[in-house]
This record gives sequence, structure tokens and C-alpha cells, in this order.
Amino acid sequence: MITEEHVILSAGVESSPFKNIDYIEMYVSNAHQAAHYYRTACGFTPTAWMGLETGTRDRASIVVEEGEIRLVLTNALSADSPVADHVKLHGDSVKDMAFRVDDAAATYHEALKRGARPVMEPTLSEDENGQVLKATIGVYGDTVHSFVQRDSYEGCFLPGYQKTTRRKPTFSPRLCTVDHIAVSVEEGELDRWIEFYEKVLQFFLSHQDDIETDLSAMNSKVVQNSSGSIKFPMMEPARGKRKSQIEEYLSYHHGPGAQHVALLTNNIIESVRRLSENDIEFLNAPRAYYDALTDRVGEIDEDLEALSALNILVDRDNWGYLMQVFSKPVQGRPTAFFEIIQRKGARGFGSGNVRALFEALETEQRRRGNL
Repeated sequence: MITEEHVILSAGVESSPFKNIDYIEMYVSNAHQAAHYYRTACGFTPTAWMGLETGTRDRASIVVEEGEIRLVLTNALSADSPVADHVKLHGDSVKDMAFRVDDAAATYHEALKRGARPVMEPTLSEDENGQVLKATIGVYGDTVHSFVQRDSYEGCFLPGYQKTTRRKPTFSPRLCTVDHIAVSVEEGELDRWIEFYEKVLQFFLSHQDDIETDLSAMNSKVVQNSSGSIKFPMMEPARGKRKSQIEEYLSYHHGPGAQHVALLTNNIIESVRRLSENDIEFLNAPRAYYDALTDRVGEIDEDLEALSALNILVDRDNWGYLMQVFSKPVQGRPTAFFEIIQRKGARGFGSGNVRALFEALETEQRRRGNL
């Protein structure tokens, strides 16, 4: 059973201090190889780097960008580094989901006052291009949120980074920005972390949904800042006949974290076609899904055959419709993956597609022997 998605409006919610997602940092085993993957397969442009040559002794990082999306790929330079510990336990995965703010110190101290766990006090870094103030709090598992105050900083990324001279990608996937980041937490922990975002970071609950297939189930709620520029669908496993894909993620990631990053595009058919041509693999949707699509969502502008050929799903809510597709895991462990999404007025997250998504994921789990 898929329950009707509940949409909760933000009337009366405090104005959020968070402007948008400044960057997503991923701890990886090899930043150079990861950057090559994101450049050649995903069409991202390398823009900045730091490492031994720039005076950093414990880690090396490469920044890749596409549209307003900024990924920071970081690897350890020694076996006893916290970065190495993270990769050993979790595999390549998201460490920091950083927010752009006007006042990092005030935001940090207010979060601590409301119950946040401190990780890094407000720290000023500067170079000839200006200053950046950054502070960090801990959230679920080993994941953190940094607050980044750039003011008028004009450098390539942060002080300590240099502009890269690496080759640009051979194609553009035409991706615009981060639409949302989906987070998986342990069973029974969902409400605690929803309350954390509401109380500590002044987010509000915007959607609520419980999903069940014949084999697995999950509970899901969405929190976002007041402007909607930062959205976190959060999921916990629910009791089912078999292991859900949420449980599989938690098992192989060894704890909670960012399960997938959804990237917004204005032309999903073109974006997915270009990514597929560069060997990015997406989950398959059954032909029967498209045979019943018009009856379920009504008329849409896009050609159904094109959507079917690329396994793009469609869902409609009170405001319009959206199209979405989910990649297979982008590393050896069956953990993190990407979603490509296009919105035509819709504010939801594809509640009506979750059964199709879960069944596609269950097919992949069965192939891995994890169902």
C-alpha cells in the first residue's frame, strides 16, 4: 500500500538563515579517480584543488561543478586520517552537506543553543581573494553540516584551494542545482531527526508518507528550510517480509547518512540520454508502468516512448507533475546513488512512483543476494 502523500504548508514558520547548499563534500578513496569519473561520465567541470603542493598535509581535494552543483571530492593522505577512517567504514560517501549563510558564527551558536553537537567552532580562513568564515555541527552518524559565510570572497572555492587547469568535460548533462538530498536513518530514529531539523535548524515538515510493497516498507518525512532551497526527505525502514533498500543501505554504509542526491534539470530526457551515453546506469522500469501512465497522471508534454526508453518515471500532485529517474549505486557498495529530476510545477517527491522504485530496487537487491 502507498498512502496518500501529505503536504504541509510553511505558514508561520520562522525565516531560515540558510540560503542554499553551498557544497556537498564526499570522502573518497581516490579524489583524482573520482574527479575523472565525474568529469568524463557525468560531465562535471573540475574547478579547484588542494593537496600537498598547496600546503595541505593530511588530505587532497578536487572540486567539480555543474550548474550550481558543487561537489568536493576528498581523500586521505595517511592511513591514520579521519578521512581514511570514514572511507574504511562507510565507503565513498557524503561527509558534509554545507549551507551558505550570512552569519556563520551566529548560526552556529544559535544551533548549539538549540541542542546541536559542535564539531568545529567558527574559523576564519583568508587569502588574497578575501575571507571565508566556516563552522560545523554534527548530525546523524558521521555526517556533518557546515555553515559557510563567503561575504565577498572572489577565489575559486575556499582559501587554500587553487584554480585547476584540468581539461573540461566533453559534454554537459545540463544539470541545474541540487533539488534535495535523501537521508536514511535507523528504524525508530525518523521522528527524532525530524524534530532536530525543526528545533535546531528551524526547518519545517513539508511532506509525510508511508510506503509498503509486497516485500518491504519504509516511513518517510520531508523537512526543508522556509524558502524551499534546501530539502531533506528522511526515511527509516518499516517492518516488511524482506529487507528493504533502506536496510541494505544502512547495512553497507554502517549507519545513517545521505542515501541519494537529487539533481534538478530543465530537460530530463536530454540529461538522462547524455548520461546514459556515458555509461551511467539507471534503474529499469517495467513496460507496464508506461502503459498505465496516462491513466494515472493524465496528459503530459513529453513523449511516452522517450520516457520509457530512458526509464524516466512521472508523478503528479496538486501543483503539477515531475519526472525522475534513479541511478544504480555509483560505487562498489550498494549505498549512495543519484536521482535526476525535472519539475513542472510539482512540489512533491514522486510518492506515486515509490512502488515502481522499490520494486526496481528489489530486483537489484535480489541480484546481489540481499533481499
